[in-house]
Amino acid sequence: MYPELMLIPMREELTRSGVEELRSAREVDEVLGRAQGTVLVVVNSVCGCAAGRMRPAVRLAAAHSQQPDRKVSVFAGQDAEATERARSYFAGYPPSSPSLALLKDGELVMMLQRHDIESRDAEDIAEDLKSAFNRFCRAGAAV
Repeated sequence: MYPELMLIPMREELTRSGVEELRSAREVDEVLGRAQGTVLVVVNSVCGCAAGRMRPAVRLAAAHSQQPDRKVSVFAGQDAEATERARSYFAGYPPSSPSLALLKDGELVMMLQRHDIESRDAEDIAEDLKSAFNRFCRAGAAV
């Protein structure tokens, strides 16, 4: 666990882009357990590929015309209970941080794991997100 003061910029990088933080299993279940429409789940991390690739990709994709109904995050290694619960919705995928998941009506429809993130540019990852948003999200969806 890192000191919370050190994590504030890593958390705010996402919240400034309209991503809501979920910090407990209860909060995760309230969002994902009742999900109607689309939800992007960001598994945040302190690692370099989260800082240099994943979070910038989420920011870039946030400017796209098609958006999920909700965007939420959990912080791996920090908010352990919330992260574990979020990962329980990613059936068939091992734990990975950072990672990005898109759920539609509670069903996992897109998953990018660390190995899909760590060796690619933020722009390429953002294009994957935008493509998934175009395919699964309705036009004019709210954040």
